[in-house]
Amino acid sequence: MNNTSDKSTGRLVAGYLAEMIRVVVISLAIILPIRYFLIQPFYVKGASMEPNFYDHEYLIIDELSYRFREPERGDIVVFRYPRDPRQYFIKRVIGLPGETVVVSRGQVTVINGENFAGLALDENDYLSDGVITAGDKRVTLLAGEYYLLGDNRASSLDSRIFGPVSRELIVGRVWVRGWPIDKLSIFETPLYQDDSGKLRPEPR
Repeated sequence: MNNTSDKSTGRLVAGYLAEMIRVVVISLAIILPIRYFLIQPFYVKGASMEPNFYDHEYLIIDELSYRFREPERGDIVVFRYPRDPRQYFIKRVIGLPGETVVVSRGQVTVINGENFAGLALDENDYLSDGVITAGDKRVTLLAGEYYLLGDNRASSLDSRIFGPVSRELIVGRVWVRGWPIDKLSIFETPLYQDDSGKLRPEPR
């Protein structure tokens, strides 16, 4: 009698373990591709993107969108630091491939095929009042290069210092802020407008 009971218990335990293994394998088969190819978590470190992102905030990075389109002006991106690819930075896309970016007298101006005289970017949507962009730079971006700046211009190590960032170094765009929970947000690309309120042309 005991032998029969022991065998029955053994079969139940084996069945339970087999089911657990199956659930774990299926879960990993679903989660790992999402984690490594579609989205990944990112912790903010430092003050370079204040007041929009603060130290220790938890973000979800969309790695899928840039498989179908290129980064756009205003996108917030996570990328590998050009001088040490082991480090990850978070900045905002300001200049696109083929454009000339001019930083002068506290203002950022973009020159491109649609705007030969240059357009002074209106960055009021994401910069704090009174923020100026220090520096005296004029950079013409090559194919596959982007000019990235932090929103906290006075405390940001960005393209004004390390230059343009190659497309292959960009990991993805910031999609969701998941923590702190009271600041849960989904981020969209801001629209840049001229004085008349019309959308400024964007090169494609």
